Amino acid sequence: MKILVTGGAGFIGSAVVRHIIHRTTDTVVNVDKLTYAGNLESLLTVSDNPRYAFEQVDVCDGEELKRVFEIHQPNVVMHLAAESHVDRSIDGPAAFIETNIVGTYNLLEVARQYWHSLEGDKKADFRFHHISTDEVYGDLKDTTDLFTEKTSYEPSSPYSASKASSDHLVRAWHRTYGLPTVVTNCSNNYGPYHFPEKLIPLMILNALDGKALPVYGDGMQIRDWLFVEDHARALYKVATEGVIGETYNIGGHNEKANVEVVKTICALLEELAPNKPKGIVRYQDLITYVKDRPGHDVRYAIDASKIECELGWKPEETFESGIRKTVQWYLDNKDWWSRVLDGSYSRERLGQN
Repeated sequence: MKILVTGGAGFIGSAVVRHIIHRTTDTVVNVDKLTYAGNLESLLTVSDNPRYAFEQVDVCDGEELKRVFEIHQPNVVMHLAAESHVDRSIDGPAAFIETNIVGTYNLLEVARQYWHSLEGDKKADFRFHHISTDEVYGDLKDTTDLFTEKTSYEPSSPYSASKASSDHLVRAWHRTYGLPTVVTNCSNNYGPYHFPEKLIPLMILNALDGKALPVYGDGMQIRDWLFVEDHARALYKVATEGVIGETYNIGGHNEKANVEVVKTICALLEELAPNKPKGIVRYQDLITYVKDRPGHDVRYAIDASKIECELGWKPEETFESGIRKTVQWYLDNKDWWSRVLDGSYSRERLGQN
């Protein structure tokens, strides 16, 4: 089977590509624009594999997408290409509208034309898997509520609004045109190869550098944390076994307040990197509470029972095991994150409006 993965040089996308190449016999075509968050060094373990191919293409370029489909003839599309950072969407929403909405539309149209050109089993077996986020659901007001596949959409940020729009487009292309689609919505991912604008890698690298660990508001915003390699397994399972027209929520069963996550990282660094920067007594002393970002959702939590019951997937990593692996990975892979940071991102705070 040949799988076309958009955004395959990104954080989640590269985990998906590595999973497919290392754990299956399928072929992967990685379609990525290589924006600031795309990094081919995340794919060094698969780049020479004969079952892997890379195409530097923007999903907003319909003609280039047509060429890729014609040349590679995929059986499955896994659409992960997206602008994904909430703070960046507050500072510059236009890129999110362009990539997440217009790009998804372009990909849907090219995939639809390609699907219509197929015959027999190839047409029957084709599927379009759209990967989205739990942020489309907005805020959970009740401390016991969980997002289900039936939860109504109430996006709060330009990012989540753009992803909600792309979700609606995918479902409309299924209902109106019959395109065989499936949608997944996931909770917060973390793990190796994570671009250091996101909470967990930012806290790890700032702490190692003796810099402040900025925590929004009171730090009590709750997220469900999902180890990226668990997510990659789930995405492959949905892409290959999921029921057409269905939605699957993917979560890690790990609800943690943001400040608790930061304190856990500090405790692990005390153990794993005890030689602190000069003048630092405890990593936890670097925690600094800063002004909250606009429209900050208080709580997300995923009910992932559907994918477990119907497809047999559940996370293998607890937060405790996954965060330890993540911290250790950053300690062991300074070359990777040093090159990521050399000019493209200075760990500045975004999204202040």
